[in-house]
Amino acid sequence: MNGAATTRWVVVGVDGTDSSRHALEWSAHQATLRGLGVRIVAAASPLATESFGAWGGAEERSDDSPGAGARRLLDHAHDWTVRLFPELAVQTRLSFDRPAEALITEAGSSGTVAVVVGSRGLSGIAAAFVGSVGIELAARAPVPVIVLPRDHASAHGVRSRVIVGVDGSEPSRRALEFAFSQAEFADTDLVAVSAWQPLVAFAAATGPIPPELFDDATAAEAARHALDEELTDLRLLRPNVRVHTRVVRAHPVVALLEEATSADLIVVGSRGRGGFRGLLLGSVSHSVLHGARGPVAILR
Repeated sequence: MNGAATTRWVVVGVDGTDSSRHALEWSAHQATLRGLGVRIVAAASPLATESFGAWGGAEERSDDSPGAGARRLLDHAHDWTVRLFPELAVQTRLSFDRPAEALITEAGSSGTVAVVVGSRGLSGIAAAFVGSVGIELAARAPVPVIVLPRDHASAHGVRSRVIVGVDGSEPSRRALEFAFSQAEFADTDLVAVSAWQPLVAFAAATGPIPPELFDDATAAEAARHALDEELTDLRLLRPNVRVHTRVVRAHPVVALLEEATSADLIVVGSRGRGGFRGLLLGSVSHSVLHGARGPVAILR
């Protein structure tokens, strides 16, 4: 299939590493299930001086024209994907922008529903879709960004769930809506996690706190009530979703990472504020990205 009639796409970045190959396979599988197409993107920035890696024999050679290695990588990735998923619509895009800019451009294209990258690849400039690029992408992309860790492999025999962090913020609400839609489509369980911490930790900054008003039991009950309120409308809108709640005394990052297995999708909201190169992600989403054993979806 050439994908001409397909109007909705999952964009995936490749750089020749095993991490990006796994991201491509994961993307193709999800797109097949959802009736979407896959658009494969490789960046051949003029600043890139290192190889694109051994995947598909796409290394740049001294007699190559600019971008020749990236073009070979895209050809190989296209052929590899079509062989594994013959009914899938597949397109390729070669960009001479910085990797993050290449993906952000595609993220803003009509019909793009999500962008998927591997979290780590090669070292140096040619590491097209590694940590810093994933962070910049998650902070700036107008669609959900899904990052797969380098060594991710679904846990055999473990049914995947959707794990979502809830804190009452607007980014958290967007993440919650996305998590409900994913759980409904996949007919899987949704686990909503609300983390609270003892308020006494903030006493030095806020002044004395009356213990009868701000003890741990009161804080836990307030967190539980707030979580139930956040879930009410979405439970009514999507009654088929099996929802479980976790109200945990822990740092939000710890709560999410301890709840999720490598088979689960973690969904968090980004608190990115743009700024220079858009690198500012919230501390929770940033830390979850670095610590997760399975895929992480970040909603801006």
